[in-house]
Amino acid sequence: MKKTILIAATLAVVGCTTAMAAVVDSIFTPTAVVVSNENEEVKNNSYEVMKAMYEANGLHFQDPRAPRFLFLDRKGRVALGIGGYVKGTMSVDMDGISNSPDFVTYNIPTPEQPDMRSQFQMDASTSRIFFKLVGRNTAIGDFSVYIEGDFRGTAAGYYGMRLRKAYIQLWRLRIGRAWSTFTDVAAIPPTIDFQGPSGVTISMNTMLQYVQPLGNHWSMAMAVEAATATYTTDRQYNSYINQRIPDVPSYVQYEWNEGSSHIRLSNLFRALSYRNLVADKNKFVIGWATQLSGVIKASSHITFYFQGSYGRGYTTYLNDLGGNGFDLIPGEHNGSMIAPYAMGVVGGIQYTIIPRLFVSAAYSQCRLFDKPSLAATAYRNGQYVVANAFYSPFNNCQIGIEYLYGNRRNYNDVAGDAHRINAMIQYNF
Repeated sequence: MKKTILIAATLAVVGCTTAMAAVVDSIFTPTAVVVSNENEEVKNNSYEVMKAMYEANGLHFQDPRAPRFLFLDRKGRVALGIGGYVKGTMSVDMDGISNSPDFVTYNIPTPEQPDMRSQFQMDASTSRIFFKLVGRNTAIGDFSVYIEGDFRGTAAGYYGMRLRKAYIQLWRLRIGRAWSTFTDVAAIPPTIDFQGPSGVTISMNTMLQYVQPLGNHWSMAMAVEAATATYTTDRQYNSYINQRIPDVPSYVQYEWNEGSSHIRLSNLFRALSYRNLVADKNKFVIGWATQLSGVIKASSHITFYFQGSYGRGYTTYLNDLGGNGFDLIPGEHNGSMIAPYAMGVVGGIQYTIIPRLFVSAAYSQCRLFDKPSLAATAYRNGQYVVANAFYSPFNNCQIGIEYLYGNRRNYNDVAGDAHRINAMIQYNF
């Protein structure tokens, strides 16, 4: 019986392999091929499905790319890809530290602490795995389903599985958890550091998003998103309550160079709810922000990155301030809260020496402006400087080295500096 099952399984594998390898139709990347059979409809379906599978525009530098492992149904209408990468990093802090696995300028000690001036760390928790299903359906048209996770799911020590993205793409609608519509991740300079520049706007939200191509290189998008909000409250006078109105981000974008270059103008509306304990009423404060961002591939060797944002009550979206209680802070009147003004700027350049080797550098600053009720030791601004080099010794493998400098300054002008050397090896599958 066991021998019969083994023979049957072997024949099934050989049969599937023979059918899949019938005709090699088109090569999309050095490691990705479209396979079809003699049926013209199956051939065309396979081509369109694979084209969607390997779409790479609009991704963060640290997002996984095309999957190495692919399953295609008999009619060529649905493909399932499995991919990700294993990433190991090593870092050395010297002459001042950012007291976290990632280089967060908000976490630089102020004033500087003699006993906290160096550390050595190793990490593999930012490794990724994802599943992507792409298909064509006569009733609903083209669709995709995507789910991605990393290993930062535990509060201490990491290495617990964590959901990063999970969404369904139907026509021009995206439903689920993904990069916020206000986040232009393609315009963020490359870094080994998982955190990235202090002044970038970056957030992962659950959303309902609609994207509309406008023709002649133009497009626009709008969404309703469930974003987090963090406040600094005074327990005697005010308190946090659940949010009642979703965030509404939108953008207009112009792109060229087949999508490798773009300029984007983004806007954000927020209604931040809180409880005024003095008036014994629920209140809300309007938050808003605007951003100009983009990536410009000036030549085959040079690429520029830039972002600039300004607004109030949007610190959840700012890399250095997110989660630190600055969306709302106590106002000057008992019980009231205000949305502080903030700003973030980023500028970077990448130079490709040869196809397998590039270097890059970037500068970023994040700044908080209002402090009517915050202590003198409260964060005022953080600066982030990065210079790095990335090399691919062979396909699907990348190594890198990076220097980071950070500075945090408080409202009382007390400041702290940090320096870090990062090294990385990453294998994509």
